[in-house]
Amino acid sequence: MVPGSHLKGIYRPETIDWSTEKEVYCEVPRGAVMLMRPLLLHASGRTTNGRRRRVIHIEFSKSELPAGMQWSELLTS
Repeated sequence: MVPGSHLKGIYRPETIDWSTEKEVYCEVPRGAVMLMRPLLLHASGRTTNGRRRRVIHIEFSKSELPAGMQWSELLTS
């Protein structure tokens, strides 16, 4: 992943200046969870055991949805 890349908004691969950006490898143990901010530039390497990897992508938001739409689970205070 590229630390701080989420602060640059939408960061297209063709616009990345690799002379200034630094990649960091984040090893996550089997069964662990990795949390990251939306828009963080990241990638995953291929599995080393040939088995499928499971990924759950969940995003949280406090924004209201447009008219006619609603969150399936809305917490109100």
